[in-house]
Parts: sequence; C-alpha cells; structure tokens
Amino acid sequence: MTYHPPAPSARLFMALAGTVLLLVACSKPVPPQEPVRAVKVLTVGATVLQAGAEYAAEVRPRIESRLSFRVAGKLLKRHVEVGQHVKAGQLLAEMDPQDFALAVQSAQAQVAVASTNLKLADADYQRYKALRAQNFISEAELERRDTALLSARAQLDQAQAQLASQQNQLGYTRLRADVAGVVTGVDAEPGQVVGQVIGAAVPVVRIAPDGPRDAVFSVPEDQVAAMKPGMGVMVKTGAAGKLVKGVLREVGSSADPVTRTYQVKVTLPTVDAPALGSTLTVLLSDTAPQKQQPVVMKLPTSALRQEGNATTVWVLDSASMTVKAQTIQIATVDGNEVVVASGLQPGAQVVATGVHVLSAGQKVMIYSDKYK
Repeated sequence: MTYHPPAPSARLFMALAGTVLLLVACSKPVPPQEPVRAVKVLTVGATVLQAGAEYAAEVRPRIESRLSFRVAGKLLKRHVEVGQHVKAGQLLAEMDPQDFALAVQSAQAQVAVASTNLKLADADYQRYKALRAQNFISEAELERRDTALLSARAQLDQAQAQLASQQNQLGYTRLRADVAGVVTGVDAEPGQVVGQVIGAAVPVVRIAPDGPRDAVFSVPEDQVAAMKPGMGVMVKTGAAGKLVKGVLREVGSSADPVTRTYQVKVTLPTVDAPALGSTLTVLLSDTAPQKQQPVVMKLPTSALRQEGNATTVWVLDSASMTVKAQTIQIATVDGNEVVVASGLQPGAQVVATGVHVLSAGQKVMIYSDKYK
C-alpha cells in the first residue's frame, strides 16, 4: 500500500487550528463585573448640639428584704421563683419539720405530767386542809402541802411555756412573706441547710416590697459635681422611648473602689413604673440661662470606618454614582452619633450603613424600601 502525504493546504489548516486551540486554552477568563450595591445615604446638615448628658440606668427597688428561717434545718421545698409577685403571708419555703414536731410531742408530754402532778398536789392539799380544820395535823404540815401545790402549779406553767416555744419553733419551719412584693432573688435550693447556722442567718428569698422604685446609674468623678439631690430629670422608658419625670434622690458619697464611679439614684413615678431590672435612659439637660447651644454636624457611628489612624466615611458622587473615601475629624460623641469637627461640608451625601463592603470608585445605587 502506497502512503500519500496530506496536501500543503491541509497541513496549513491543521496548523492554524492547533494554534487557535492553544491560544483559547491559555487565555485568562474575563473577570465578572462587580455588582452595583444598594446603599443608604444621608445628607449632612447642621444641627444643634444638645447640652446635657445621657446615662443608662437600671430599675431597682427602694427596699429589698432578705428573708431567712428563724431556725436551722434542711430546706425541703421552695414555692416561689424570681420575678413572681407574692402576697403578705404567702408560703415561700418549707424546712424539714420532723425534729421540731418530736420536740413538740415531748413538750406536750411534759405538760401532761405537770398537770397530773398538780392535780395530785391539789388533792393532797385539800385533804390536809380538812385535817387541819379538825386539829388532826399541825399548821406546819399544812404549809408543806401548800408549798408542794405551788411548786406543782409552777412546774405546769413552765411545761406549758416550753410547749408554746416548741410550737413556735415548729411554725418557723414554714417561711412566709411578711409584705406583698416581687421576688428579686433566690439564695437557697432544696436540700441545703439553712436558717440560723453558726450564729448567722442564711437568706433564702429576697423580696422587693411594693412601693417606690429607683433608676440607678453611675457617673465618673468629673461629672458628680453636677448631680444635686432634688433636681428634676427626664427618664426615657420602654421601647417607644416614653419620657417621664423623675427626681434625683441620692448621690453616692464615695466612689466605687473598682470603677471609681459614683452611684446616683433617681426616684421614678409609682404609676406605671417600669419592671424591676429593666433598663432605661436618664436625661440630664443643661438648664443654664442664656447659654448658646453650638451648631454642629453629626453622623451615626455606623457610617464610620477606620483606615489606620484615620477615621473615614464614604461620600457619594451623585454624578457618577460612585463612592470615595473622605477623612474626617471627630470632636466628641453624642449618644449613638459623633460630632464632626472637620472634613465634611453641609449638603454632602454620606453612606450610612454597610461601609465595610464598599471600595473606592465602586458603583452604587441608593436603596429604597419598596414596602414603605
């Protein structure tokens, strides 16, 4: 069989096809187009800097009672939990009463013995009294019987007092609320030995009596001078931010040894008072007369980003719909906002949220809530 080589034109076509396939295989893939992100923007404007301060406070009771058993023993049952409202006289906990019940039975037996002895002494005295009336015995003999009768009566009184004491001890094994209020803490669990142990009372339940409530917060040393007992304040309560009036009742006389802050208490209105343990905001406004309040620019803290030692924000270029970084200087913090000292002009549009997913020159569009 004779071999016929391919024609020159065929060889040229095969070489070109191989070169094209090699170039296609080695070429880099086209990078995907960066998506256009939707951002929320705000227009920077001048606003009045409110003179005053805000403090986060906790609602606490004016008085808190620590209730404990008056006798020592093993806790059997606890009938209340934290946050539960109790009435005066309501049963809170029970102690093992077995030993105290046996002591009551023993005291009852002593009363029975003393009562019997008294009856015998009285009968003996009456018999000797009749004999003395007939001059069968001497006056001294009758006096001895009278003394024995008085001793028997005293022994009965002693036994009855001991019985009453043991019955009280048995009653002390049931802990009851002395006032109506809210259970704010539980310090003992069933199985624990409680009561008067080694000369000290072991608390079982803590109760905040129904009555006045305080908003308690702490202030640093440089601000405690502005706190004056009797001054009026505003308190923001609830998720809706309802404002109610309060009165500054007490300022701590010494600083906390750890935090070096002073505790301040504000009296809350008794009507619709917030729940114990809830948080609220105490607003202390500066009421100095004829004081000019400065006009400043504010930004939410969510608009800030840190680049090394510089604080920057993303400014929107409305013509090209791209963002660029702008360095700013912060003067102070006012709640959840910062006061801008320099770097921005009124009217600038600044990205408010999602600043950490953007890059310089990135295309964006303004977010709009379609459900509004």
